[in-house]
Amino acid sequence: MAEQALWTRTWLGRCGPSLDLLTARFDKHVYSPHAHDEFTVGVCVGGSEVIDYRGGHIRTGPGSIVVLAPDEVHTGGPGNATDGYAYRALYADTTLLTEGTLGGLPHFRDPLIDDPELAAAILSTHTELSACPDPLETESRLPWLLTALARRHSTARPTSDEVPGAERIALLVRDRLADELLQPPSLAALATELNLSRYQLLRAFRTTMGIPPYAWLAQHRVTRARRLLDAGLRPAEVAPLVGFADQAHLTRWFRRVLGVTPAAYRNSVQDGR
Repeated sequence: MAEQALWTRTWLGRCGPSLDLLTARFDKHVYSPHAHDEFTVGVCVGGSEVIDYRGGHIRTGPGSIVVLAPDEVHTGGPGNATDGYAYRALYADTTLLTEGTLGGLPHFRDPLIDDPELAAAILSTHTELSACPDPLETESRLPWLLTALARRHSTARPTSDEVPGAERIALLVRDRLADELLQPPSLAALATELNLSRYQLLRAFRTTMGIPPYAWLAQHRVTRARRLLDAGLRPAEVAPLVGFADQAHLTRWFRRVLGVTPAAYRNSVQDGR
C-alpha cells in the first residue's frame, strides 16, 4: 500500500472559520502520542487501524466511524502487519457538534461508532469537499452531519426540531442567496440576522425547499448559466459570471441538474439554430 497523507482546507462560509480534511493511507506508519484542539471524526475506508485512547485500544474496520474528543492523547498504527490502514478524517471545532444539542460539549462514551448511513454521508461529503472546497457547501453540509453525529451517538440531548415560521425563513434565505450568488453570505451571518442558530436555519430551509442551501444555489446558478449559454457564451466565460469557482465546478453541477455538460448543451442549442 502506497503511503500518503493529503490535507485539504475548506471554510465554513465566506470569511468564516477554516476546517481541515485529511485523506490518509499508511502501510507501517505509527503516530506518536498526540492530541488535537478539535474533535477528530474519522471513517475507515480500508484495512484496520489500532488507536490507543483513554487507556484502551480501538480497532477500526472499513465503514467504522471514530470520534476522538479534543485534547485527548491518542496514537494510531496498523492493525496487522500486511494490510495497513486507510481513512478520511476531519477536524471540527466543538461548536459544530453542539448547534442542535443541549448540555454543552457532547460526550461519546464509545469512540467507535457503527452507523453505515452516517459513515457514507461523511465519506461522500469529505470526498467532494476535498476535491472542490466550496464555503457554502461546507457550511451547508458539515454542521448538519456533525449535529446528526452528536444527536445520535453522544450523551447530549437534542434541541427541538420545530422552527416557527420555517417557510418564511427559507424564502428569505433563498432570496438572499439568489441576490448575492457571486458572493453568497454565510449561513452563520444569516442565522444571526434572523435570531436563529445555524442548525435552525438549515432545518427550516431543508424542510421547506427539500434540499440544503448550497444545492439550491447551485441549481439556481445552473439556470442562469443556461441562459448565458443560450446567448452564445462559452462555458469558461459563463462559470465566473454565475458564481462557480471554475469551469469544472460548473460542469459538475450542470451535469447533475441537466444530464449533459455545458459544452454539449451549448453545441446542441447552436446546432438547433
